[in-house]
Amino acid sequence: MSALAFPTASSCDLMATDRTTVRNDKVAHVLSDFTQWLAHYGELSRDHQTFFAGTTGRAAKRLYYNNKPLGTAAVAPMIFLEAFCPSARRFFHHPTRFPIADAHYAMAFAFLFQTMNDEANLQRAFHFLEELKKSRCPGFEEYCWGYPYDWVTRNGNIKEQTPLVTSTPYAYEAFLQVYQLLEADKSGISTSNAANDCREIMASIARHAFKDIKDFRTSGQASSCSYTPFDAGGVTNAAAYRAFLLTSASKVFCNEDYWRTAERNLNFVLENQNPDGSWFYAMDGVRDFVDHYHTCFVMKALAKIYELTGHEACKEALSKGIKYYLENLFDEDGLPKPFSKAPRLTVYKRELYDCAECINLCLLLRDRFPELDRTLEKVVTHVLKAWVKRDGSFRSRKLHLGWDNVPMHRWGQSQMFRSLAFYLYEAGRVTGDKSCAKTVIDHQLLPLASQPL
Repeated sequence: MSALAFPTASSCDLMATDRTTVRNDKVAHVLSDFTQWLAHYGELSRDHQTFFAGTTGRAAKRLYYNNKPLGTAAVAPMIFLEAFCPSARRFFHHPTRFPIADAHYAMAFAFLFQTMNDEANLQRAFHFLEELKKSRCPGFEEYCWGYPYDWVTRNGNIKEQTPLVTSTPYAYEAFLQVYQLLEADKSGISTSNAANDCREIMASIARHAFKDIKDFRTSGQASSCSYTPFDAGGVTNAAAYRAFLLTSASKVFCNEDYWRTAERNLNFVLENQNPDGSWFYAMDGVRDFVDHYHTCFVMKALAKIYELTGHEACKEALSKGIKYYLENLFDEDGLPKPFSKAPRLTVYKRELYDCAECINLCLLLRDRFPELDRTLEKVVTHVLKAWVKRDGSFRSRKLHLGWDNVPMHRWGQSQMFRSLAFYLYEAGRVTGDKSCAKTVIDHQLLPLASQPL
């Protein structure tokens, strides 16, 4: 009777390495397929807000906030369509361009350039930066961005092209990332003018965030900030976004005034962390829900600020936040769920946006919190298995019955593309192995160089 052969420790390590190589290769091919899909689909899309972006939807939503019984009846048909016929969005608003998506695509192609060192991806990143220049909010002296439709909120209507402190930082990061890689001068092409252009736009964005966004004192050391130049503030992730942007700008432009303002917004976020480690969406006594991607937004900002400054309170807040995050914002399968406790009826079980932000957060913090590494691999494997469509795009939502397959650039497509490009970049940076990326360049990406997006 022969003895059973159990895998040795070294063979287990080898199998794990093989699985990682296969997964990285799959990510590279998914990114390649998505690039081709994007080239053919185009850069305009509908959005998860499309049902409420047109005249009919805005009126129904406004009624909902002003008269709950009548408003519920008014929005019910749209909620039904969102749950059971997502493609009906096409009857409510036209496809449009979203600056947030352009910023994510610029960052994604910059990561691919850094990973593969092929100029085609750098040119794609430049393209999306050019689109951001065109889509800046008119009527403002400095560069800033908002939504391309009127947005009805419980606090009133935010007109299209009103600057949003939750949109503008993504454009700042996109210009910053391309600026930094141009300054490193790895491209082998003349980049000084492009780098200077990026730096000037970043300086303009920082001036906008510093001057146009308003502060509201909440304690001796803290201030919340406005969501737009015109509201009263109180939204947690808005303060986190601004704190990161001004912290970064304080380093890039050696401006202590930026840091002093950033620190007060940072303190607002830190002071309003709940004892269990969570953050409410807003400190207004009304929007006290805790959801997945807003939690990621807050902790990503803290992670970046800690990386820039070594701020010890950020580290402590992240320790508490990650514990809450892992225990309350994942379902029984260990996958991201939208809310720790849903504040209202939701028509979906899982969200592509949540998965994308989970990947981003894990990549930023897995070295400090090793448990995030397991979460990262589980979520990436799940996305590759369940969310990639045959045409190369991603599913948008897992509904209670079926899927929402409407591709929405702002609501998950661009974020997932960027997060997987970041994942592949990190894999190459850590291992130094670019073999899977090179395979994709040789056989799939280079023919697209002559196809402008």
